Amino acid sequence: MKPRKAVVVLLDSLNRQLLGCYGGTEFATPNLDRFAKRAVKFTNHQTGSLPCMPARHDILVGAMDFLWRPWGSIELWERPITYYLRREEVVTQLFTDHPHLFEVGGENYHTDFFAWDYTRGHESDPWKTREDPSWVGTPALPAEKRYKQRDDKIGYDLSRSYFREELDFPGPKTMQASADWLAANGDHLDSFLMFVDEFDPHEPFDTPEPWANRYDPGWDKDLMIWPPYVIDGVKKGTLTEREGRHIRANYGSKLSMIDHWFGKILDQMDDDNRWSDTLFVLCTDHGHFLGEKDIWGKPRVPQYETMGHTPLMIAAPGVEACEIDALSTNVDIHATLADLFSVETEYVTHGKSLLPLIYKEKTKVRGWAIGGIYGQWVQIHDGKNKYARAPVGEGFPLSMWSNRWSTMPVMAYPGLRLPNPDKRAYLDFMPGSAIPVIRQPFQEGDLLPFWSLNPPIGDNHLYITDQDPGENENRVGEPLEKEMMELLRTALTDVEAPQEQFDRLGIS
Repeated sequence: MKPRKAVVVLLDSLNRQLLGCYGGTEFATPNLDRFAKRAVKFTNHQTGSLPCMPARHDILVGAMDFLWRPWGSIELWERPITYYLRREEVVTQLFTDHPHLFEVGGENYHTDFFAWDYTRGHESDPWKTREDPSWVGTPALPAEKRYKQRDDKIGYDLSRSYFREELDFPGPKTMQASADWLAANGDHLDSFLMFVDEFDPHEPFDTPEPWANRYDPGWDKDLMIWPPYVIDGVKKGTLTEREGRHIRANYGSKLSMIDHWFGKILDQMDDDNRWSDTLFVLCTDHGHFLGEKDIWGKPRVPQYETMGHTPLMIAAPGVEACEIDALSTNVDIHATLADLFSVETEYVTHGKSLLPLIYKEKTKVRGWAIGGIYGQWVQIHDGKNKYARAPVGEGFPLSMWSNRWSTMPVMAYPGLRLPNPDKRAYLDFMPGSAIPVIRQPFQEGDLLPFWSLNPPIGDNHLYITDQDPGENENRVGEPLEKEMMELLRTALTDVEAPQEQFDRLGIS
């Protein structure tokens, strides 16, 4: 019998290859490794829609949106899984310190939770207007400002001065609150979904002692907690090799710190014997480049293994720990929760439940997984081959489909806003929906949404990832490319992608 309780912990920007349970040796992750010893570990899990909010759309809504629109809210024609659980009187609780959930472009993902708890102060959260005047002596060590070109301090530069102890940092506070909720409510509810959307180890890579400089004890300057978003960072002189090692070490400090506090949730699961009645999912939205191929942050590059091949572990009552190499992707997490709670959605979704894999009823649930960033590459993976197809021509035709006209705000450039729809816009329909939707065509010279700027033209990539995990040998031009191009065409047809995607990728 399927459990009726579930915990989902999403750790943002969690790099699979750095976790001990996935073979990493560089940084300590004892609690993630501890969880892996009781979980089903997926070894071929791939990202879908990117970056942060599109990935959450995959997980909470179950429909990939990157083929139709960029970063944005839940649309009128769709519902998050929490909407359906609320109708079935399943208690849903969100714990998060993720600021994008509470700003334009992400503001309605939390509203259908039965209850939600937001910890203030992470990354771009506009929490404070000035530094704490009594900051001296707090655990936050001196660190560089986020935007060096600005004279004023904003966002996290101000927030971090209010952290008096480790438990004041957003990540630890969010994880402790989650553990406390389990202790208080786990035995009193017949059914629940606790969703922990934890922004760590996402930047800023800021930690107090004893975590700070744990992996770089020789560093004697201000902490570098903001990684650049750049290709060929060292080669171009954006940062030195020494600075790159320091930034990577600070990611490791943040990873080890949040691993420690993740252990608080595991401790509570142990204390309450919650493993006997609760499905537990550990996932992420994407990885983060820390110098691999001299790439830093999340610049516009194909979803190389660092970014796109992500960890997924699921513990289920009565299921022994094992590895599953079947292909999976983030919309499958939504489908798994929908299967667990017997939810039937009223709109088109793209996921496949992983429960048949977990319970060994099937050995495979999908033959391909697609992913990408709106306006950039469209990528397909068949389990061993990865093909990233770039646009042709000038990257058009390209339209944005949305009734909630928004995208990610950029704090450093408050005047940079997505233009409103214009006279070229018209009403169209999404697959499976009778709700009219604004469709805005773009053309060369238009201001595009932030993540879709400067699309690559003709920069295709093909890798046999099981033979070439470092993705050093691009197989474009070989007969395999035609096979993967045909599979991409099949996949886009299956998800009812707009015709313009076939046209702009040159595969009509």
